[in-house]
Amino acid sequence: MAITAAMVKELRELTGSGMMDCKKALTEVGGDIDKAVDYLREKGIMKAQKKAGRIAAEGLVGACFSDDHKVAALVEVNSETDFVAKNEEFVEFVDGMAKQVLAKGELDTEAFMAEDFGGQTVAEALTAKIAKIGENLNIRRYAKLQEDGVVYTGYVHGGGRIAAVVGIKTDASPEEVMACGKDVAMQVASMNPKFVDETSVDPAYIESEKKIAAEQLLNEGKPEAMIEKIVPGKIKKILKEVCLVDQPFVKNGDVTVAQYVADCAKELGKDMQVVSMLRYEVGEGIEKKEDDFAAEVAAAAQA
Repeated sequence: MAITAAMVKELRELTGSGMMDCKKALTEVGGDIDKAVDYLREKGIMKAQKKAGRIAAEGLVGACFSDDHKVAALVEVNSETDFVAKNEEFVEFVDGMAKQVLAKGELDTEAFMAEDFGGQTVAEALTAKIAKIGENLNIRRYAKLQEDGVVYTGYVHGGGRIAAVVGIKTDASPEEVMACGKDVAMQVASMNPKFVDETSVDPAYIESEKKIAAEQLLNEGKPEAMIEKIVPGKIKKILKEVCLVDQPFVKNGDVTVAQYVADCAKELGKDMQVVSMLRYEVGEGIEKKEDDFAAEVAAAAQA
């Protein structure tokens, strides 16, 4: 059967695949469009598997909120290069994943990847994007936040390099707490606190810091008898640095975040308390491959 340009065009519109791939698929299956779609999906899966070993440490983080701001979602989708992270199709995919997390983010990874996403599973949609974009992509992590009486607000920095969500327990409406909440989320994004307040500090973290502080004092030549008296003060200072509400507010260093929120609450005439936070930064904790770009270009030129 002769493969016409119209057939190739139809298959391209259906699958988003390249012209030559579409022509080859149609040739392989004798011009049957449905079989050609299956063929391309199969080949896409093969291509995706070949790319799966590549390090995906770039990408975007996305945030999403329910209309009443009582539910929030964060997701990180990784790509291999920053160039792809700026691709409009990739940006739309991340936005779609954030909405998917808002709806289904309570599921574990296996169940989440098996959920419907526009007529296919999340896993199938990811595979299709890998095949089309030509890079390894990875839905690295996601979280859905929902707690009674809590309003969520957020801040996204650098076009999706960092995203932070803050939960504020209050009777105020989302509109009333939005400005304050965004400021606190900006604080989380920029200062990267480890804990909301001292009550939420992991005891293991405190013990670790005590050991480090004691060792430092010993190395400085401090007598062992003095160390037990000095360490608590050091820990108190460290906690003020790592606890969100005790940090100096980024927009006004004369007050702490707790004082800023208290001032906002007083102005509203309603109680407000920061009770949760979550911060994602693209690629944090991933070991990135260091490439010699000049050598790569030279090698490509020789090839």
